[in-house]
Amino acid sequence: MTRVLLVDDHAAVRAGFAMILGAAGFEIVGQAADGREAVTLAASLNPDVILMDVQMPELDGISATQEILAGAGNPAIVVVTTFDDDDHLFAALDAGASGFLLKTAGPEDLIHAVRVVAAGDALLAPAVTRRVIARHSGTALAAPVPVDLTDRERDVLHLLAQAMSNAEIAAELVIGEATVKTHVSNVLLKLGARDRVAAAVWAHRHGMG
Repeated sequence: MTRVLLVDDHAAVRAGFAMILGAAGFEIVGQAADGREAVTLAASLNPDVILMDVQMPELDGISATQEILAGAGNPAIVVVTTFDDDDHLFAALDAGASGFLLKTAGPEDLIHAVRVVAAGDALLAPAVTRRVIARHSGTALAAPVPVDLTDRERDVLHLLAQAMSNAEIAAELVIGEATVKTHVSNVLLKLGARDRVAAAVWAHRHGMG
């Protein structure tokens, strides 16, 4: 069972998320009202997924995300905010968040988000991926060209750059999800990319998106 920590300074928001996710079969292991409490609970509860608000007292969600991911645990963090702007989006991704979700998202979107990041995927819609690519279009290359990717790794990278999940890539290529995960790991290693987003940026910049 996926263990979830909820972080938001509004009790009503936490209660709503807890009701939705609990009904979907997730285990809510804790709730935090600010970023500092989130850091403490993340260390003691070791959740699989954290839903993290941005603007909170004591410590904001972006800083809390950085502190949590710098620690011993390795939870997947989805930043949940009311602000659909590039500053919050890129700050969340730079902090190491696995996803970015608006509070206006429906219950199914929330459930999907937790399932996706718990499976090791990044939660980035194609529109968000395009914004990331546009933002980083002038940055230095993650690796020189050419990179020694196998034909199958190139196929996986191309689909990854379309913001497909591991399950979607597996279905498209008619291979197992475990095989896809292995290919993704190899691609990230060969590109010197920190995460799937960086790999997608690389792919688009080199005509493989």
